[in-house]
Amino acid sequence: MSKNIATRESEMSLAELRGDCARMAPHWVAPERTTAKRVEPSGIHGVTVPPSSARLVDSMSDYGD
Repeated sequence: MSKNIATRESEMSLAELRGDCARMAPHWVAPERTTAKRVEPSGIHGVTVPPSSARLVDSMSDYGD
């Protein structure tokens, strides 16, 4: 990647990003909406998080940057 492209991407405004997303949205197909089934907390078990993912989440700020 050239330095010019990297600089341009880092300077992209939120308005430009939203515009890009709006132009891409018609190309995406959303799946049919389904209703989630309720699961009792006692039924949730066996969830494992890889150490690398746990470190990533742990290093994130609470409210974003």
